[in-house]
Amino acid sequence: MKQIFIANWKMNLNVEESLDLVKKIDSLLKKNKDTEKNDVVVCPSFLSLWAINNYFNQKKSKIKLGAQNIFWEEKGAFTGEISPKMLKEVNCQYAIIGHSERRENLWESDQMINQKVRTALKFGLTPVVCVGETFEERKRGQRDSVIGRQVGRALEGVKKNEFRKIIIAYEPVWVIGIGQAVEPEDAAYSHHLIRKVLFKSYSEKIVAKDLRVIYGGSVNPDNIDSFICQDGIDGVLVGSASLEADKLVKMVKSFSCPKRKK
Repeated sequence: MKQIFIANWKMNLNVEESLDLVKKIDSLLKKNKDTEKNDVVVCPSFLSLWAINNYFNQKKSKIKLGAQNIFWEEKGAFTGEISPKMLKEVNCQYAIIGHSERRENLWESDQMINQKVRTALKFGLTPVVCVGETFEERKRGQRDSVIGRQVGRALEGVKKNEFRKIIIAYEPVWVIGIGQAVEPEDAAYSHHLIRKVLFKSYSEKIVAKDLRVIYGGSVNPDNIDSFICQDGIDGVLVGSASLEADKLVKMVKSFSCPKRKK
């Protein structure tokens, strides 16, 4: 199973800046052939998707394109939303769903996230489903129950033949954007917990073989090795540290870990 690096650029770059960054990343990755064994995904703003897709097509880039969000309907009177069908038209292959910033700032519920997951699968997009506890939930000893609830409800109704298309990103809410990550062993525990939750709905063999669980939360070039070398962590979802080409490529090159069993 390939490890995956997903860059979430959030609301940071305009079209010109996004395209310039992609060109630098693509050039650096092509000079480092050992990076080709893993998947690299960039998730720019919606406005930048068309321009970046054109560049990828022209340059035959192996970088994949993702969206930061989707809506659960194909079309209709849904002001400000974007449909999975529209995203497929610009060759999006991935969609981040349920990011903690949307759960907190836009009140996205477990039900809404489940609708988005199922619609993404219907249109052939890979959902990157974000789950994780807040600081208050963690203090109250609710981490396991919160993660179990979020994972279970997000994947409700997902069939076994659809399961291999899903990626789950564990992002402890209390470290997002503060520059301090959790202890790698702590992240590994949560990743094993996610798999354990899914054993109830899908066979252990399917979960072990097909599910990628990744970590997101203040990942940077200085700490990425400690996460990637943990058994059960299949990649990373990176925010601000992915806004510089040199840093991003350095992190992708870190994916070769001799200690890793899986």
